[in-house]
Amino acid sequence: MNDRVTVAIPLAEVRSKMKARNTPKGRQVDPQARADVAALLSGRELRRDLLIEFLHLIQDQYGALSAAHMAALAEAMKIAQTEVYEVATFYHHFDVVKEGEETPAALTVRVCETLSCAMAGADELLKKLPAILGKDVRVIAAPCIGRCAEAPAVCVGQNAFGDATAEKVALAVKENQLRGLPGNYTTYAKYQADGGYQTYLAVQNGARDVEATIKEMENSGLRGLGGAGFPAGRKWRIVRGEMAPRLMAVNIDEGEPGTFKDRHYLERDPHRFLEGMLIAAKVVGIDACYIYLRDEYHHCRAILEAELKALHANPPGKAPLPKIELRRGAGAYICGEESAMIESIEGNRGMPRLRPPYVAQVGLFGRPTLEHNMETLYWVRDILEKGADWFVGHGRNGRKGLRSFSVSGRVKKPGVHLAPAGITVKELIAEFCGGMQDDHAFYAYLPGGASGGILPASMGDIPLDFDTLQPHGCFIGSAAVVILSDQDKARDAALNLMKFFADESCGQCTPCRVGTEKAVHLLEESKWKTGLLEELSQVMVDASICGLGQAAPNPIRCVIKHFPNEIL
Repeated sequence: MNDRVTVAIPLAEVRSKMKARNTPKGRQVDPQARADVAALLSGRELRRDLLIEFLHLIQDQYGALSAAHMAALAEAMKIAQTEVYEVATFYHHFDVVKEGEETPAALTVRVCETLSCAMAGADELLKKLPAILGKDVRVIAAPCIGRCAEAPAVCVGQNAFGDATAEKVALAVKENQLRGLPGNYTTYAKYQADGGYQTYLAVQNGARDVEATIKEMENSGLRGLGGAGFPAGRKWRIVRGEMAPRLMAVNIDEGEPGTFKDRHYLERDPHRFLEGMLIAAKVVGIDACYIYLRDEYHHCRAILEAELKALHANPPGKAPLPKIELRRGAGAYICGEESAMIESIEGNRGMPRLRPPYVAQVGLFGRPTLEHNMETLYWVRDILEKGADWFVGHGRNGRKGLRSFSVSGRVKKPGVHLAPAGITVKELIAEFCGGMQDDHAFYAYLPGGASGGILPASMGDIPLDFDTLQPHGCFIGSAAVVILSDQDKARDAALNLMKFFADESCGQCTPCRVGTEKAVHLLEESKWKTGLLEELSQVMVDASICGLGQAAPNPIRCVIKHFPNEIL
């Protein structure tokens, strides 16, 4: 029998014994940090999707993201401090400094260590620079920065350049050359004077029929040039059939090692893709366009900011332009994947979404979204003005169209080469790249960047196009072609690429997060455990959420299949 008696204590008595708190629970906001953040955000709309933009403002101003500034930002935006922290720590270009930690050096020099730059001596550069630049400059290894044709490449602050030497980097630091500057490019005025935006005006005023325009795009066979290869015209038709409002996301993240074609076109003729974007927006019925630009392209951001300002100040035609927002990436390869990019535009960690639903149905802010690579839009004007037959009229070996090949590695003339679809790598090297470098013989090639696999020179007669490489365990992707010579090893290339994938995995799914790390350890062994590597590869392909984990094993499988002499 329970003899205990419950006695109610008056609430007033409880309150009288409670110790009053002077502040709310949790980390308190420093008054100076609050003032700093308020000054940076003054006059700006405090939308949740602009979180990454605001983090950039703080990083650029103070060289790092202190705990105090992140707490102040969370307060200003009325979101949890954990939200700010988890987003900031996801991206490479944000330096998060916790309480008690030292702020990093005021200047950071990033040295690309991915394949083309590694072949060009990036490791030696990484060894030399710390002693030359001193303790006031932080030197770190970085993933691809989109200058593979000019390897080795570095980024001094926000100034990215290629053909880097220790002396060249030291001079840039000494002379405070910390921002990349735009070169000569086609301005809005020049583009209009040369007949630009006339096709857009024809669509805008109804002189060019919407259905006829979509049909012309379908007939051209233009496919997504970011790597996925989905037919552009069909995508327009699908998204147009979804319920309004509809949005557009333009992918200029271009993080695939070996790829730099988008930068090449953007820094020369930005309005050609902008006109293509506006045509697509008008035809599909887009309310707002979001342009996602990788952070390494600082000079391109300056170009776009200036030209979008000019475009809005004097828009072509009488109809108002759709809302156009330029968003800045923060160093995350995974954001090249369309749904991860959309998450980043929304101000979140760039983690790929599960499908279905597809982006065309439920994309940005839950709305149907037309997602395009920049180069895909770049070709819209030419196709509509010259006709689908003009585009289809190019091609070799039974293929149709044109491809912009980003070529790097052991050739005399690396760079972006516009060539017929279906050209072989041997033809590409001979006709467009000036042949192999002196004292180098063609040994192997990557037809589609880091994830596109590795093939031997003996298989150099395969047409380079969509659907031609899959039977061989490879794909063309964004047409990033890296050439290896007899002075290179395919196994070393595979290890370099797998380290890249391990660093860039978003960590969302175990097969990719753990699988890439495990693969690195296995590839570092002198003799590869091919059976175990194949089992690991199959798990990653079958169970990874997105293309990073699914395609990461391609280089491994290719080396095992085509270069067995290197791994025994």
